[in-house]
Amino acid sequence: MRSSWFNKLSVIFGPRPPLSWLLLCLISLLALIAVLGSSSSNAFDSVTPTPVPDVYLNYRRLKEQTAVDYLELKSLSVGASRQRELGLCGKERENYVPCHNVSANLLVGFKKDGEEFDRHCEVSRERERCLVRPPKDYKTPLKWPTGRDVIWSGNVKITKDQFLSSGSMTKRLMLLEENQIAFHSEDGLIFDGVKDYSRQIAEMIGLGSDSEFLQAGVHTVLDIGCGFGSFGAHLVSLKLMAVCIAAYEATGSQVQLALERGLPAMIGNFISRQLPYPSLSFDMVHCAQCGIVWDKKDGMFLIEVDRLLKPGGYFVLTSPTSKLQGSSVSMKKRNMLTPLEGLTQEICWSLLAQQDETFVWQKTVDTDCYASRKQGTIPLCKEGHDAQSYYQPLVSCVSGTSSKRWNPIQNRSSGSQLSSAELEVHGVLPEDFFDDLQFWRSALKNYWSLLTPLIFSDHPKRPGDEDPLPPYNMIRNVMDMSAHYGSLNAAFLEEKKSVWVMNVVPVRAPNTLPLILDQGFAGALHDWCEPFPTYPRTYDMLHANGLLSHLASERCSAMDLFLEMDRILRPEGWAVLSDKVGAIEIARQLATQIRWEARVIDLQNGSDQRLLVCQKPFIKK
Repeated sequence: MRSSWFNKLSVIFGPRPPLSWLLLCLISLLALIAVLGSSSSNAFDSVTPTPVPDVYLNYRRLKEQTAVDYLELKSLSVGASRQRELGLCGKERENYVPCHNVSANLLVGFKKDGEEFDRHCEVSRERERCLVRPPKDYKTPLKWPTGRDVIWSGNVKITKDQFLSSGSMTKRLMLLEENQIAFHSEDGLIFDGVKDYSRQIAEMIGLGSDSEFLQAGVHTVLDIGCGFGSFGAHLVSLKLMAVCIAAYEATGSQVQLALERGLPAMIGNFISRQLPYPSLSFDMVHCAQCGIVWDKKDGMFLIEVDRLLKPGGYFVLTSPTSKLQGSSVSMKKRNMLTPLEGLTQEICWSLLAQQDETFVWQKTVDTDCYASRKQGTIPLCKEGHDAQSYYQPLVSCVSGTSSKRWNPIQNRSSGSQLSSAELEVHGVLPEDFFDDLQFWRSALKNYWSLLTPLIFSDHPKRPGDEDPLPPYNMIRNVMDMSAHYGSLNAAFLEEKKSVWVMNVVPVRAPNTLPLILDQGFAGALHDWCEPFPTYPRTYDMLHANGLLSHLASERCSAMDLFLEMDRILRPEGWAVLSDKVGAIEIARQLATQIRWEARVIDLQNGSDQRLLVCQKPFIKK
């Protein structure tokens, strides 16, 4: 009995099909088997399956479409290497900071002058790839500015027992209530309160009040050993950019607490290497009980402060002499000042004022001062030695005196926009700078339209969710991982968005960090083949333009970069990456492997540029 399919063939070709037709069928069948076999083999050989990306053609969509679009965020990762998602790290890594492994540093011989506490990325190369999980009691930070003064105690590595066993000054600073830490406006580390202390510094440099800092040219402050950030919080309220740096601490970290409060901070110390900022970066350097012996190592720590200070800038040092009584107070001051007097004269600083335990020096604005010094004093550095100050060894020479950027802070305007003459100092054409600014003004508006109301609204109600309870999803800070001129930061300011930006300039990109810092913004040099010096979950939004293509030829792994981004991004935080189609598609696959929700967006401008918008999920395990 003939089969049904053979009967159909008989109708078409007759009872005896031609031999040529049978040969053609056989060849076609063999070709089909070969194609399917090759496709199957390629699918298994690839690292991850490559489904067709979801490309959205509408860059600026209506708000009512957002709820529908949000549902498609999760659909992108379905079938895209679900089986290859990375696992979670153990509980011991909840506050993991790479490059700061004291035990490993000691084993390889870093034992001199505290070098074991320094940053050594070459030592602690972790091979295990896993996602740093949040602590069990982690909660989304409170909306700023409320979150500046109240944080969730479960978000930082400081326990109730550690708090209760701390000294009286810390207790005056903080108040622990149930699962929150409330910071008093009066900082216990400053005897008369942070507002009085700030006003005192202003008066010591000849101002009527601290509200005149900007008019006097003080835009940026480097706060060394910043405690829990209350002085920096006050300066931020005065519209100054105060960046906290402090050494790595396993528990109760100053940097972690400051960032949790929504304040600019990063890990940095005065041990053996320069900080990742160029010469002439800050208008004021502040140290209140920061624990640094400034005349140690033949004064190289103080020389590093001089390198960072702009001409006419101020060094404020507050020493805890108030703890001593009677004649011992004056003796302590004398013992502290005696070595500093000689050092400050050699680097052309003048002691402006001394009041109680606070001293203020001012850096000279006159380069002729260095030529008129005595023989045998601290020499001037060779020209160009400071071209790349990325964790270079500390030096014992004065730098920046031959720089084109040698411009007294008192000569600068109070605004952040640079004049054409100031731009030319940086080798930047005014038209290029303003074209870049205009581009990022437009881009920021598009980001706002794209993400609203999911990210920037007080009430980002998600599809199917009930009305959200506080704290609402929001951003307080943004890390621009490839900042160029800092124009995204400038656009945020123009739009009056209450966020601050950490402008990161990759070490192998053109060094535009001096231009960024001269605008009064926060920023640092960084090698993205290494971890960034911060604690986990400290940024609300990551932004990178062209970084993936820039790093394509580097020695580092793209997966390692995404793991680092996941480490420093808080749960429910956002990442916006702009790059070429190929780089974005690779990034999308990596994003799904680290469990991010991701979508690709076509800008519809005729170019091969795409946006990748990702959100890190809140994994509660």
